[in-house]
Amino acid sequence: MTTSNEVLDVLREISHPEIKRNLVELGMIKDVAIENDGAKVILALPYKGIPIGDRLKREVREAIKGIDPNLKVNLVVVEMSQKERAVFMSEADGGPKTAQLQNKIGNVIAVLSGKGGVGKSSVASLLAVALSRQKKRVGVLDADITGPSIPKMFGLTKPPMMSESGILPVETKMGIKIMSINLLLPGEDEAVIWRGPRISGAIKQFWQDVHWGELDYLIVDLPPGTSDASLTVMQSIPLGGIVLVTSPQDLAGMVVRKAAGMARHLGAPILGMVENMSHVTCPKCGMRILVFGPSRSAATAQQLFVPLLGQLPLDPLLAEKCDAGEIETYQTDEFLPIAEAIVNRIAKPATAGTSEQ
Repeated sequence: MTTSNEVLDVLREISHPEIKRNLVELGMIKDVAIENDGAKVILALPYKGIPIGDRLKREVREAIKGIDPNLKVNLVVVEMSQKERAVFMSEADGGPKTAQLQNKIGNVIAVLSGKGGVGKSSVASLLAVALSRQKKRVGVLDADITGPSIPKMFGLTKPPMMSESGILPVETKMGIKIMSINLLLPGEDEAVIWRGPRISGAIKQFWQDVHWGELDYLIVDLPPGTSDASLTVMQSIPLGGIVLVTSPQDLAGMVVRKAAGMARHLGAPILGMVENMSHVTCPKCGMRILVFGPSRSAATAQQLFVPLLGQLPLDPLLAEKCDAGEIETYQTDEFLPIAEAIVNRIAKPATAGTSEQ
């Protein structure tokens, strides 16, 4: 009788035609089971519509039939989850680097906005600070290569050091580990005039070659929009989830819906939405002033079927602290429930498949 190990052995002889590594090693064979008079194999593809999909399915069937021509093959084809695809892309790129092998990162949370100017980086920084105050080990990967602002908010100017295992991120006063292109430039006002492939390469290097060590959370500050940088993060880094940031205007809501569409297309789980600059509180009477008009974020969140995690005011003190590099000293009770909701909602996306007899 044919065994699952025999099936696995013949599947190890099938190489990906472009990567030149076998399907088992690449994690494309998710499971093999012998059932009655047949073999059930779950084949995971990065995307179901990839051109070589039909070829791989044919080769898997032929390899199993080579063991026993009478053996029935139940081939189940599934699409990889975002995390699985990121691991696959790493393997396709030559496998984990030295730093990656030593890093132990619990959850990666990406912060994304549809358009610039909505306070995405400040939300990412506030999240890092809130988690650090809860005694969590936190890092921030500044993936906004052409518009980095994270080091400025934390008051960091010293360049990162090198070690045998990789680049060492710079630590803040609270111990938050930071890596940003601005820490590698001669001056913080130096412009990064790069095309997409080079930007993508820098983001990959921050993930692969930085010795983050042991972290409970790594916060990734994405650039606005759906450019190469965001695509690189969603394809190369296993994400626990994405937090969308918007502002009250319908224009911002329209663009954040595009960002949400990109995340869903790539299988990245959306944890929820944060509305920034929701209102201004009058310092004399305490009245809330809707500077940008009535909020439309609740309707946008409902349209996207994601929770509205919270609404943050437009606070001059936060701007002052960011400019002074003292965001870690900014105190607000309004962000605590947002941070708690984000942590509680980190989900493991399910993978659906279709059976091909």
